[in-house]
Amino acid sequence: MSISENIKNITSHIPEHVTLIAVSKTKPNDMLLEAYEAGQRDFGENYVQELVDKHEQLPKDIHWHFIGHLQSNKVKYIAPFVHLIHGVDSFSLLKEINKQALKNNRVVDCLLQIYIAKEETKFGLDFNEASQILTSNEFKELKNITIKGFMAMASNTDDKAQIRTEFTSLKEFSRSYPDLKILSFGMSSDYQLAIQEGSTMIRVGSRIFGERNYTK
Repeated sequence: MSISENIKNITSHIPEHVTLIAVSKTKPNDMLLEAYEAGQRDFGENYVQELVDKHEQLPKDIHWHFIGHLQSNKVKYIAPFVHLIHGVDSFSLLKEINKQALKNNRVVDCLLQIYIAKEETKFGLDFNEASQILTSNEFKELKNITIKGFMAMASNTDDKAQIRTEFTSLKEFSRSYPDLKILSFGMSSDYQLAIQEGSTMIRVGSRIFGERNYTK
């Protein structure tokens, strides 16, 4: 199927309250434009320079989501325009986002990345670390960021029971923070399961654009 058909197929099978993010990392602009013409407005990128380049070249009503591991020294490049930063995995990073947002006279929306996987390679805060940030006085002084919810990645496994358990753990944790509405988890391989477990934002790449054609 074409990119537009893929998007139509996915959106026809997800609830209205779930936001589809088209993960467009490494994909050329013409593929993003095809998705855009099909009505897609939320795109996710993993690499800062690629995101900056695409933002400059593509329509300005696109909502750009940074979904990769963000280094503090690169926040300044995306702070002027980024719609939502998903992978905030430390308080020091949160402070840098606040600093750069202030310079740009913006309030930048963020998600705290929670470590739920049974793998050593994933980034993220544990539940206790996230709670400490959200309840700290220092956090309350950050006026140029808003925490909108949580982001996570499940283990890379075919064990659906394990994936469900990991998703459920984040959903249960989020119940302590009812004002934080966004739960960003679920990708091409598991987004339907993620929605069942409460995800409100799914990050889908290969199901839209096909497999990545090169890596960075």
